[in-house]
Amino acid sequence: MARMARIPRSRGAVSGVLLILLGAWGGLVPFIGPYFGYAYTPDTAWHFTQARLWLEILPGAAAVFGGMLVAVSARRLRAGGGAILAALGGVWFVAGRAANMVWPHLGVPGAPAGTSVRRVLLEEFGFFTGLGVVIVFFAALALGGCLVAAFRVAGPGARDAVADDALAAGAATYSATTSGFVPSTAGSRVNSGNFMPRTADAPGGLSYFPPRWDDVTE
Repeated sequence: MARMARIPRSRGAVSGVLLILLGAWGGLVPFIGPYFGYAYTPDTAWHFTQARLWLEILPGAAAVFGGMLVAVSARRLRAGGGAILAALGGVWFVAGRAANMVWPHLGVPGAPAGTSVRRVLLEEFGFFTGLGVVIVFFAALALGGCLVAAFRVAGPGARDAVADDALAAGAATYSATTSGFVPSTAGSRVNSGNFMPRTADAPGGLSYFPPRWDDVTE
């Protein structure tokens, strides 16, 4: 059976849950924010506009769905796709209003409803810029975990195989100096083409990657 890296669900659960919460906040805050004086114009609760659909609801939904894939999937490819989807949602929170200048048919995003400089900054960060940056950050963490799991498949095993072949070559050299002939290395794993990674750790417990990323043989 083919070997496939699986990610323990607990490893992506934290990033996935945070992405879900951040995406839900980004999609719902324009509708519930006016209840506690935190809003963009029009500062009316549950007021739907086309700009809110394109600039807040859709990227928030992308972050939520991507976070769900990261949180519940044990397959690194699926979890990585969810992380990329969530990252795209975060990027759109940051860049969506700039894109709206090129495509004005997305709607009018409004302006911060706060009257003080501090409130305006808080609304800007909480609705768009800061929210998008935090989503991209946690999505990058989740994607990095998936990449570590992918490289973990071949890393330690390949290192062990190279060490074994080096030992075999050293033994052959020593034998040649004592007996006068060089034994064949046709049985080595490199020459035979059987370069399968081992599941055991290298001597001394050293490893290229942390042991929390486990390989599962199906």
